[in-house]
This record gives sequence, structure tokens and C-alpha cells, in this order.
Amino acid sequence: MRRSKSCLGCVPRSTAALPVERSFALPAPMQSWPSSDGGFAKGIIDLGGLEARQVTTFDKVWSTAQGGQDGLGATFFQPSPVPAGFRALGHYTQPNNRPLFGHVLVVRDASDTGALLVSPVDYTLVWSSGQDGGAGFFWLPMAPDGYRAVGIAVTTTKDKPPLDEVVCVRADFTDACEDEESVWSSDKDGFSATALRPAVRGIDARGVHAGTFGVHVQSSTAATTTLACLKNNSGAYTSCMPDLAQLHALLAAYSPQVYLHPNDPYMPSSVPWYFENGALLYQNGSQTAPTPVVADGSNLPQGGGNDGAYWLDLPVDKGQRERVKKGDLAGAKAYVQAKPMLGGTATDLALWFFYPFNGPARAKVGPLTIPLGMIGEHVGDWEHVTLRVSNFSGDLLRVYLSQHSTGTWMEASQLEYLGNRPVVYASRSGHAFYPKEGLVLQGDSKLGIGIRNDCAKGSMMDTGGERCEVVSAEYLGAGKVVKPAWLGFERGWGPKEEYDIGREINRAARILPRKMRERLGQLVKELLVGEGPTGPKMKGSWRNDERDPKT
Repeated sequence: MRRSKSCLGCVPRSTAALPVERSFALPAPMQSWPSSDGGFAKGIIDLGGLEARQVTTFDKVWSTAQGGQDGLGATFFQPSPVPAGFRALGHYTQPNNRPLFGHVLVVRDASDTGALLVSPVDYTLVWSSGQDGGAGFFWLPMAPDGYRAVGIAVTTTKDKPPLDEVVCVRADFTDACEDEESVWSSDKDGFSATALRPAVRGIDARGVHAGTFGVHVQSSTAATTTLACLKNNSGAYTSCMPDLAQLHALLAAYSPQVYLHPNDPYMPSSVPWYFENGALLYQNGSQTAPTPVVADGSNLPQGGGNDGAYWLDLPVDKGQRERVKKGDLAGAKAYVQAKPMLGGTATDLALWFFYPFNGPARAKVGPLTIPLGMIGEHVGDWEHVTLRVSNFSGDLLRVYLSQHSTGTWMEASQLEYLGNRPVVYASRSGHAFYPKEGLVLQGDSKLGIGIRNDCAKGSMMDTGGERCEVVSAEYLGAGKVVKPAWLGFERGWGPKEEYDIGREINRAARILPRKMRERLGQLVKELLVGEGPTGPKMKGSWRNDERDPKT
């Protein structure tokens, strides 16, 4: 991070260094990516006449060490240096509770018309933290007709920023944006600063993440909601995606190391191992005559959606069934879908893990841990970790950790590493992914009641090399990646589990007062699913962005 020449605009704080005062870098030197005829990791992406570059160095403008995440405040930066010929879209902010790691896009008009960019006609002051001398002033660019502002500018005086501080973009090169993360807020006038992202995100969506932020002020009439993100108007919007050789290089560089809980008997396996060891295909109406699944899954019915016509199950023989439940860690694989995201400026690498069996849940009620019998058990469990990589540079930006029916995005700076490969933890029995060891409680924190997600360092699954198999990269074109037959199986990878939740709760938690049992029963119904899941291709994230709760 390039530091400003003075401490103007910094709110006084203790002498202890904040995490944001150091820049994040991966532990090991970065490798170079295989060369290709495409535009991956070449620094500039053409959005259809509007060229964009990614700036990751900043000068600090204003900081506060109060409020925000972990009570450590936030810092507001301007991109610096801006490459010659390019213009800034807005300033950048992040919480102080993590190392400086972010980017904003800068743009250049490379069109024949030369009319894609224009300076704002004025600025509106939307909020200030106080008077001159240690204050921060937040300015909304006023775009001329037919243009949109993409970011906010911050100063430490009442003087408006220069008109060339940021640039506005022609409306047809912008798209709708929304709040992604609350970075910082103040009780004064109900002010908040939020990171922005495209409102529509998916394989076919064209919205581009600019790295800027927006603000909301309850007492202000300024329409900060008029901010936009960029839009990729290029006819070949996937032209900067990695080719197959580059995909494999990215996986070699960043594929995660997965710690499995030492007390979890239910390990992952490869899909062929599951089929070769007795997995059965059932058809509705003829459950007494299941069909063994061949090793490559080629006898599985394709398409049809999850209509309940077919489902998979474990072997019938009890001994074999118990053995298969435990999986085969030695031969387990991560199955990779590569897809364009954020208008083709990022690549998402979703690594899917298959478990033959999902174990029973455990509850925490105050100091007590209560096994919940069969609750939480189901055959066939698919979980995933998604790596988001910048197509400007090949840098790892974020990692998504699936957690039951939802999940969490983690900045690359918030993770543990072995070399340059992120470390993640699979929870005991339920196999949700978390960024560190310990207990995560799903439920009612006030009452101390919830479902346990325990993570610890047991066996490790290294997803590097042959343990990582690319099964889908549609943007490369037909025939580049051969999809396994089992990927087209759209029905359940396990049967629907039938049990009485109330009865199971009463049996498992009979020592609890009635109201606590009832609350625990409500949480179980909200958080746990007793039905065998569908495969990766049937998940919403297969074509869309990951499902994450907004913060």
C-alpha cells in the first residue's frame, strides 16, 4: 500500500497497529501463467470499446478507528498511481480488521466515438464526519444526462474534489448494482458505507465489479442509489477467461487443502468408487429391484429434473453399507466447474466434494452437547469450495465456503495458507466448510441453543494434481472438457429420509425443559434437511453466483 504523506483525516486512536496498515500478499512468490492467444492475466480487459485495468495500490485519504467490524473502524483510499490515459471511477474502502487487500478498476475510452467517459458536472456533499481538521467528506459525482457515476470520492476538507478526480460512464456501459458488505457506519445521520457489486450475477450476466463503494444517509436526499457498476458490452465477453492449460495452472496454484475432523467417520470419496462399491439406482414404483450403477455412471438416466422418478442409495448388504458410508479418502477427488463471473472479468472455480453419507447432527444447549439421533443423516452429500480468480492478473480474490443451504465469501486475506494454497476445514459429520478450527453454532445465540459445526485438524485432503478433475468449462466450447455421465443425473443422490423430528427431539433432549425442546425443534426444521441432495449441476450456483447472506 502506498501511504499518504501526512496523517490528515485520521481519527485519533491507540498506538497499536491496525491490520489494514499492512498489505496482504500470498506467502510464496507467484508463478507465471502459461501463455495463450487469449486475454487472461494480461492486465487489460476490453469491455467493448471501454478498456479496464485493475489497480491494487492506494493512498490513504481518511480513516476512523471506531465502530465497524470488530469495532476497529474503516479506511478510505484513492487508487494510486492511476496508469497514464486511464481515469478513476471512485475511491475504495475496507474494514480495518483485515490487511489491505482490494482493487478498483480504472478505465480508458478506446472506442471510435470517444464518448464513453466524461467528467462529472459537479459533486454533492452527502455526508461529513465533522468540520475541517480530522474529518472525512463524502462526495457523490453528478453525472450529465446519459451517463452514470460508479463511485464516491472522499476528501479531508470542505473543498469539492477536482472534476477530473473521478469519471462518469455512458449509461449503456453500466449496469445495476447493489450493496454487498457493510464496511462502516456512524450513528450520525444514519450514515453507512457499503461495498458494491453487480445486482445480477451469473454465467451470462454482464455486470462488472468495479471495486467502488456506495453510501447511505438517512437524513440526506442525495440519491446515492444512482451509482452503477460497469457492464461488459464485448461480443466475446469470455475472451479473457483462462484456457485449459491456464485452468490447470490455477488449480495447481490455489486448489485448497482440506482438513477433515478427526472424529468424523464419514469421509469423502470419488464418484466412481461409490458406484464400484455397490451404489444402487432406484426407480419409483419398482423399489424392490434396484439397478447397480456402473463405474462411469453411464446407465444413470439423464435430464428430467428432480422429479422423484429415480434416486441413488447405498448397498443393501448391511456390512457393505456401513463400509461405503465411511467413504474412501485415499481416492477422493474434487470435481471442478470453471465458469465466467462478473461479466467475464473473473473466473470462478467451484470444487465439488462428494460424501457417500452425511452424519447425524449434534446440538449445543448451554454447556450441554446433545446427539440428535438420526436428525441430519442422509445418503449422498455434495459440498463445495469456490475460488474466485481475477482475469486481469490471475490473482486469487476470494474463496466461497458452502455451509449447508448457504455459505460465506471470504477475502483471500482472511484465510490460512499452506504455500499459496488456502486451508479450509470441513465440519464434523455435516461437512460444511469453515476458514478455521473451532465451533460455529447455528441457531439462537442469545439462548445458547443451536446446531454444532465443529472443525479441527484431522486427516487432510490435498486437492492438488490428479485429485482435482475439471468436469465442466462450457465457455471453452464443445469437446474441450469431457463431462462425466454422472454429472447429467438430475435426481436425488440419496433417498428422502422419513422421521418424526418432534419425536427424535423428545427422545434425544428429554432432559431439557419443554420450551427449550420446542425451540431446538424449530431450529432443526429451519437448518437441517433430511433429504438426499441433488448433484452439482442442479444447484443454483451452477449458473449463478454463490448464495450468501448479505451483511
